[in-house]
Amino acid sequence: MTEIKVESVIKLIRLAATDLPEDVETALKNAADKEENPPAQFALRNILKNVSLAREKSISMCQDTGTPIFYIDHPIGLSQIEIRSVVEAGLKEATKKGYLRPNAVNSITGENSGNNIGGAYYPLLHFNQWNKKDIEITLLLKGGGSENVGAQYSLPDMKLNAGRDLDGVQRVVLDAVQNAQGKGCPPSIVGVGIGGDRAVSYLISKQALLRRLDESNPDPMLDDLETSLLEKINRLGIGPMGFGGRTTALGVKVEAAYRLPASYFVSISMMCWACRRWRLTIKDGVEVFSS
Repeated sequence: MTEIKVESVIKLIRLAATDLPEDVETALKNAADKEENPPAQFALRNILKNVSLAREKSISMCQDTGTPIFYIDHPIGLSQIEIRSVVEAGLKEATKKGYLRPNAVNSITGENSGNNIGGAYYPLLHFNQWNKKDIEITLLLKGGGSENVGAQYSLPDMKLNAGRDLDGVQRVVLDAVQNAQGKGCPPSIVGVGIGGDRAVSYLISKQALLRRLDESNPDPMLDDLETSLLEKINRLGIGPMGFGGRTTALGVKVEAAYRLPASYFVSISMMCWACRRWRLTIKDGVEVFSS
């Protein structure tokens, strides 16, 4: 058997759904303090009230509890089949307890499974085997509104005058945010994936959303790109929920992958203000939950 308990998975899901990470809440508070546009400030203050109530009452902070995406790092010897079984059991119980809305819908028949279990891709589990003895499970609950405004570009893009360079990357990211306007419940966290094939580009754009907002990019060029993009996005004036204002994005996180010479993909994954990510680390039998 694995060292992962069903009860621990339930707790991880509850925390992700009901307790906004501290770095995201701090960014929202800072945005509210700086905001001068009354409708935008009103939206931010109400978001913060919602965050507080969700945490206090242990109820979901949004009616769309999102697609459950698990990133699982585990040592050699653990069965991924058993891990999936434990995760799915925890997901079913968390849904039954009301921490999650039943969201798994059959795309052909329209039938809702009722328990957030739906074939090989729902929930979505990304496994990574490493040489550590620890187990680390990171959960991202990805809302549908923000997912719907994601975008992918193939450079060069002649309409945007975007070449195969970081200036071109900035042009398409700004275009994606501009096209989204107030959809996707901003202020957003913007994940950017540069390179790879189409699938990898989207994959790393979502993985970028797992990073804390106060965490610098270890690559100096990408760190500069994140800073530049955040400043330019917030100069667009779209603001919280599209009401206008100073804060359209709380953060920009960029990841890059090697690519074929023939391809240059840039993928943008938006995360709404409800950036629901939590992590369970199991080391020597001791569980630690962190955001």
